[in-house]
Amino acid sequence: MKNPFPAIFLILILSFASSTAADSISRLIQIQDRERASPSVQEAAARAVLRRLLPSHSSSFHFRIVSKKQCGGEYCFMIKNHPSFTTPGDPQILIEGTTGVDIVAGLHWYLKHWCGSHISWDKTGGSQLFSVPNAGFLPRVHHAGVSVQRTVPWSYYQNAVTSSYSFAWWDWQRWEREIDWMALQGVNLPLAFTGQEAIWQKVFQEKFNMSISDLDDFFGGPAFLAWSRMGNLHGWGGPLPQSWFDQQLILQKKILNRMYELGMTPVLPAFSGNVPAALKYIFPSAKITRLGNWFSVKNDLKWCCTYLLDATDSLFIEIGKAFIEKQLQEYGRTSHIYNCDTFDENTPPIDDPEYISSLGAATFKGMQSGDDDAVWLMQGWLFSYDPFWRPPQMKALLHSVPVGKLVVLDLFAEVKPIWVTSEQFYGVPYIWCMLHNFAGNIEMYGILDAIASGPIDARNSINSTMVGVGMSMEGIEQNPIVYDLMSEMAFQDKKIDVKAWVDVYSTRRYGQPLPLIQEGWNVLYHTIYNCTDGAYDKNRDVIVAFPDVDPSLISLQHERSRQYDKPKSRTIIKEITDQFETPHLWYSTSKVIYALKLFITSGDELSRCNTYRYDLVDLTRQVLAKYANELFFKVVEAYQSHDVHGMTLLSQRFLDLVEDLDTLLACHDGFLLGPWLESAKQLAQNEEQERQFEWNARTQITMWFDNSVEEASLLRDYGNKYWSGLLHDYYGPRAAIYFKYLRESLEQGEDFKLLEWRREWIKLTNGWQSRRNIFPVESRGDALNTSRWLFNKYLDPSNPETKLILEY
Repeated sequence: MKNPFPAIFLILILSFASSTAADSISRLIQIQDRERASPSVQEAAARAVLRRLLPSHSSSFHFRIVSKKQCGGEYCFMIKNHPSFTTPGDPQILIEGTTGVDIVAGLHWYLKHWCGSHISWDKTGGSQLFSVPNAGFLPRVHHAGVSVQRTVPWSYYQNAVTSSYSFAWWDWQRWEREIDWMALQGVNLPLAFTGQEAIWQKVFQEKFNMSISDLDDFFGGPAFLAWSRMGNLHGWGGPLPQSWFDQQLILQKKILNRMYELGMTPVLPAFSGNVPAALKYIFPSAKITRLGNWFSVKNDLKWCCTYLLDATDSLFIEIGKAFIEKQLQEYGRTSHIYNCDTFDENTPPIDDPEYISSLGAATFKGMQSGDDDAVWLMQGWLFSYDPFWRPPQMKALLHSVPVGKLVVLDLFAEVKPIWVTSEQFYGVPYIWCMLHNFAGNIEMYGILDAIASGPIDARNSINSTMVGVGMSMEGIEQNPIVYDLMSEMAFQDKKIDVKAWVDVYSTRRYGQPLPLIQEGWNVLYHTIYNCTDGAYDKNRDVIVAFPDVDPSLISLQHERSRQYDKPKSRTIIKEITDQFETPHLWYSTSKVIYALKLFITSGDELSRCNTYRYDLVDLTRQVLAKYANELFFKVVEAYQSHDVHGMTLLSQRFLDLVEDLDTLLACHDGFLLGPWLESAKQLAQNEEQERQFEWNARTQITMWFDNSVEEASLLRDYGNKYWSGLLHDYYGPRAAIYFKYLRESLEQGEDFKLLEWRREWIKLTNGWQSRRNIFPVESRGDALNTSRWLFNKYLDPSNPETKLILEY
């Protein structure tokens, strides 16, 4: 029998670490509570959110800040019937909370669970509030009232790259709506990264003798700042004009002020070691190394291979301190939590644990030297994707900082929870986060079960060090069902029955219960809920991520059709090259097509509902995107069979579908290219900036990074979008070029001209990046009629033309 004491000893150690971490986090929270805005300021900020959301009911609610003691020592909100309500003009509902955010979250909770309303981003249909009764006739809660505690202190929001993929062109009006949305969802720990380039400019110029020209090559362009901040690239899309620095700093101060007014804890950036090239000349003895290539096509030093100051160099702490102090000087206050990701997609030069520990300790000291109460918030993404981080290296980094002074974001916890495989991050506090990139709407429903149970399992595990839940998507304004559920998890102490929740969601989303719609949602849930492999992580549909590969090299095989569930064999495609990542399909689209049919059938009753129109367009888009993948496979099969007629027919069908999808997407404001480009140009101060900013906006969603004449960017299509205008103007013409070379290859009896194809589509893309044509900023067309038309054209098996294509 093995000696049981080592196991018991390990449990005791982990228990002690968990207790110590909890004590340290509690001390930080006590400091933040003392420094929070006054109750009157937070109450006023909460009332302002109500006025913007539901002005007709601004007098129906009364808000009041209460102490945590009244909430059992935790953060909470309480919903009560107002004791003085007598007439319709009086406040009817009293909502109390420990912070302004908690009050607003309580308001959302009441509107959701008592009034059957729904709140989401404007682009995803906006808020459904017409189910809220008139002022004076609001539903009453039970006599004792309702008290809901936060199950963990923090509700985190954003990914380090969200600032570029979604926020890049926002003005204050758009930021104000987002902060309102955060508060309604209960977010109290958001990243606050806007304007940091202005702080860096001041630090490097005032403290380290750098000129403006020294910094021109350091910062990326407006659409690529997230990656220059992380040291992945430099100069790409730049240089930044001085007006950008100035206006973004002003914007950041407004953002922070509003977050503080609501009682939020904004997370500021800290120094990670990423430095301008000029620093190595100004400080020639400093330990500065050049990092390796990060996705540049030809290791182009003009964009890649940034400079990293070794954290063990004394200059590191000096710069880190100066950066924290300059933020305090500019902003007037801090919440004491700082994000820093030195090794995000940048591997350390050596794997010696002592060296890694010294790097971590020095990184934290840079923060602490500027703020005695500093806590380091670190993305845990490096532990998910980089095999460098084995247990000894991981422990060395995590334990390099005093317990409770480092909090890790378990960034992919819904699919690959690191807390499970690392003994609760070896005793370090962490936040359970849901990561998501750019997948189509229905392909996200697969994680609903993970969201409904994952945070609960983590919090209830032995010696849990979990201190928060979070949403860390790379891009926002999509998949409202997912974020509606995820935002609740900060307040849920038991696992949710997802099927029952989805039934209620559909009623709240559209403002009325419709059996066919509820059945449609349940079909989607039961069809796709079992995704566990992370396949929804990014969108590789052929239309928006077109394959750059010789069709003769694509390996085809036959097996039972999963897409249309027919007993005959079908052609599927295997991944055989780095140039083509195969579209992944793990569900029966025949069932999803059935769900779409149910949505369309209910259209006459819901066509005036904006949330319904968004979902209808998105579901139709998703189904037809999978249909397009099938068409592409059939084009390749016809090509390999030397069937010129079949290949021509099918490829034209594909191009027609792209145009039809563009028409569909034009029916809703949430699927337009125009607003992205116009918002970029509106931040410009002159014609030159307009061109630069628009180039940034166009490049991010197409080629992304650098390319040569014959070699496309390694990140092409990573930021792809199903946007009207983009399909017609770019994705369609790109596919047409490929099909042209397919046809010529068969007609001339020659091999596919891969290099010629690449030259032409790369030239098309580079030309599109620099174009200035204008796209609509408002939707046009009828979503329901268009969806019906496309369903009958492409998906109705009774249509002879549809049947011909499906059976070709």
